[in-house]
Amino acid sequence: MKNIAIFGAGGFGREVKMLIDHINAVSPQWNFIGYFDDDFSNAVLIDEPYRLGGMDALNAIHEKLYLVLAIGNPLVKRKILHKIHNRHIHYPVLIHPNVVMGNSDVTIGDGCIICAGTILTVDIKIGKHVILNLACTVGHDTIIHDFCSFMPSVNISGEVLIEEAVYVGTGAKIINQLEIGAETVVGAGAVVSKSLPPKCTAVGVPAKPIRFQTD
Repeated sequence: MKNIAIFGAGGFGREVKMLIDHINAVSPQWNFIGYFDDDFSNAVLIDEPYRLGGMDALNAIHEKLYLVLAIGNPLVKRKILHKIHNRHIHYPVLIHPNVVMGNSDVTIGDGCIICAGTILTVDIKIGKHVILNLACTVGHDTIIHDFCSFMPSVNISGEVLIEEAVYVGTGAKIINQLEIGAETVVGAGAVVSKSLPPKCTAVGVPAKPIRFQTD
């Protein structure tokens, strides 16, 4: 059994713990040791022994540990990863046992979380630290870059290119052969029928940018 911990003691962190339990029920492989977080103030449902400390405690680990970043916000997730400077930390791919995947060239990068009910068809490339939450679908020949997060029931059609650190809200749909620019946010329930530029927030049916990030 391999030691595994979660960074992020919020609600999604507890859902990732459930995912680990479901994997172990089919194929025992993970020894869950607890949660890391720099703020446990909202972690009232997590018992004290499973509160392992913050970033300093994580960087002080001296033995091999698998770590899952249970952080939905792509920009926060990327910042946290860049603060981890510990050669003993490794990032597993967690895939729920009932996920459906095609047999033709589906590649998934380190640190990805693929939740229950998700369907990945064929010839799909997924980067590192991507979250596909409950019941998402990803169509053929789609490319998803690092740090993206897709909330429950997002539908991504075929031949879509999604750049780094994109966030897509619950129930949104992305039509085929589109591009979503880096760090863009797609609101819940939106229908993306045209490509979106980087660093915008797009909402509605059809989805339209309503604001842009300023550096």
